[in-house]
Amino acid sequence: MKDSKTLLVSAIAGLIVLTGTLAAPAHAAKEGFEKCAGIVKAGKNDCGTSKHACAGQATKNGDKEEWLYVPTGTCEKVVGAAVYNPKKS
Repeated sequence: MKDSKTLLVSAIAGLIVLTGTLAAPAHAAKEGFEKCAGIVKAGKNDCGTSKHACAGQATKNGDKEEWLYVPTGTCEKVVGAAVYNPKKS
């Protein structure tokens, strides 16, 4: 009886932790940072695009749609970079 109660409590605790983890936004923008596109190395992007849904899935260097967070004002100083503004349809 004690083992089944321990197992049940552990399972419920695991579900609570998992739910909290899934609900947290991935790579939430920090104040003072901006999304900078066109400067990412393959596999080093910070988040998804229209091509994929996750960080680290960029397939080529310098893709104009792939971005990463940089301190505000930095992106405009980098040759070939642009502040990322996804097209709204």
